[in-house]
Amino acid sequence: MARRAKEVLSRRFLPRDPRTVGPYRLTPSLALRIGVLGMLALVVFAVLFLRLWALQVLSGAQYLRAAQNNQLRTVRVQASRGPILDRYGRVLVTNRAGTEVQIWPSDLPKRRSDRVRELREVARIVEVPLWQIAAAIRKHRNDLLTPVTVKTGASEVQVGYLWERREDFPGVRTANTYLRSYPHGSLGAHILGYVTEISPAQVKVLAKQGYHPGDEIGQAGIEASYDRYLRGTAGVAKLVVDSLGRPRTHLNPSTMAHPGNAVRLTIDLKLQQAAERALQIGMEDARASQCYGCWNANGGAIVALDPRDGSVRALASWPTYNPSVYAGRVSLRGLDAAGLTPKTAQPLNYPALDRAVDAAYPPGSTWKPVTALAALEEGLITPYENLQCTGSYTVAGHTFNNWDPAANAWMDLRTAVAASCDTYFYRVGYRFYGLPARLGPRLQAWASRFGFGASTGVDLSPERTGLLPTPDWRKATYTKKTDPRGWEIDRLWKPGDSIQLAIGQKDLLVTPMQMARFYAMIANGGSLVTPHLLMDVEQPPSNGRRGAVLPTSPFAAPEPTNVDAGALEVVRQGLLEATHSPFGTSVGVFGGFPVAIAGKTGTAEKTIDPGDGYPRIFNQSWWCGYGPADSPTLVVCALIENGGHGGTAAAPAALHVFEEFFHTQVSTTGPVHSD
Repeated sequence: MARRAKEVLSRRFLPRDPRTVGPYRLTPSLALRIGVLGMLALVVFAVLFLRLWALQVLSGAQYLRAAQNNQLRTVRVQASRGPILDRYGRVLVTNRAGTEVQIWPSDLPKRRSDRVRELREVARIVEVPLWQIAAAIRKHRNDLLTPVTVKTGASEVQVGYLWERREDFPGVRTANTYLRSYPHGSLGAHILGYVTEISPAQVKVLAKQGYHPGDEIGQAGIEASYDRYLRGTAGVAKLVVDSLGRPRTHLNPSTMAHPGNAVRLTIDLKLQQAAERALQIGMEDARASQCYGCWNANGGAIVALDPRDGSVRALASWPTYNPSVYAGRVSLRGLDAAGLTPKTAQPLNYPALDRAVDAAYPPGSTWKPVTALAALEEGLITPYENLQCTGSYTVAGHTFNNWDPAANAWMDLRTAVAASCDTYFYRVGYRFYGLPARLGPRLQAWASRFGFGASTGVDLSPERTGLLPTPDWRKATYTKKTDPRGWEIDRLWKPGDSIQLAIGQKDLLVTPMQMARFYAMIANGGSLVTPHLLMDVEQPPSNGRRGAVLPTSPFAAPEPTNVDAGALEVVRQGLLEATHSPFGTSVGVFGGFPVAIAGKTGTAEKTIDPGDGYPRIFNQSWWCGYGPADSPTLVVCALIENGGHGGTAAAPAALHVFEEFFHTQVSTTGPVHSD
């Protein structure tokens, strides 16, 4: 029974499988599989062992060096920018030492709450709004290894506090820096410009020229035009930090920074000061005259240049600003107060606008020498031909008034220029209108040859080209789309367009720099100069001695206009009579000056909307001329916005510049009867 039970139990748990010959033995195929798996495991463990041995033994020194290098930070060392000097070596812009507070984004706490807490505390210490710091960090979010400057020109107290508690501010550093300094405040602000941190858009464009995020770059004026000379070459230094990014050594320079070169300008500091004072004199004279609109005389420009080579001796624009507002970390509050933001620019009359090169005005009677030269060249008049100067001139039922309604005399060209007779030049303008259409607009052709409607080439930007209206311009400007009500009439060039162009009115717009260039052409005998402010670029001074002059691209030589010498001489005589003959429009200003000055007044009507929705006409006061009359060495062109008659405001302003240049003063000034 027991045996039988064992057989039954055996069959219950271990049933026989008839398909298998030996179900419980190690077959050859199973042994092969186990062997293959064993070899694979052995190979894997062998590879891991060899790799570990290679890392530990063969490459141990290499990885040790890499670990040590992870403790090194490479830091760009800012180079000091070169100074900007006047023609006699007097400093216009220099540097002063400062300390800046930086944040290294990669070293800030990883937890957001800790990071925000630290940044909030930093903002409180350096007195910079938290949102500005956050915006600066976001600006550099794609470059975590470049420090973000949050405060430039930090005080000793701020720097000391951060240094003493540096363990509490991971990622915050202080570094020495250079700040632009302007010893004369706002003097020449539109010439000099300013410097700020390079923008991401500028980095993309200028990266191939060696610019990096965080670099300082000139944004306007000479600082921008000659940044390549002024910026210098940054150095490289290394700094050892711990695992938290905290510095453990001082900066160790590996490549020294090289300071920028000095840029010497053609500007005369004292003449520049005189030009800026002259603007104030002109605006005060305008307001004192109590003429219509002169209470709003609150802007202007003066250009003084050498007619022989185009070197600018002074360039003033008002209102102005102090470029130091951009030195260091720019404050929005400071920009607002200076009128340098969209919110405050208009109420403060756009202080950043360079009215000498980037604003255009109708030139008024200062344009009459252009008309005179063009008419003489075209044979429309002769120097001694007399035309009637009357109180008004009527063409096709439209009457054009003279600035002097009592005028009634026959005048030749010289007298018409000196007395600034409008109706004389109305008649000349109508003769231009009567020329055959196949010849084209001849007055505009000569004006273009004299540099109007185009850039002067001055080494400042932006520069406005003004507007030289032509029949084609009217057709392109007044279309059914732009002028749906009156385009069929407005697009026509009518007699009044030529008549008013002859006296510098209606659509014509010029810059003070263009006018100064034109009068320089009259002064030098017919050559169009290229205005420029750069005299030379010099290596950094050493031991108080002037550095070597570096080669730079020369400016274009004066370009002949091929204007007839006889025509020029007639106009020059008319300009001299304008300042010395009894009927001259500025004889009361320049008649007693010891040096013979020749020049022309202008009173240009301009429609302005003061902001109340009711446009009104204001007179722009002009005077342009040169001296000495027989051998000119200085051209001055002055504009006083809303200043009334040219002889009332602009001429006295120009006189003040000549007084400084010739180191003499006028004894007395007489009454002014001026357009």
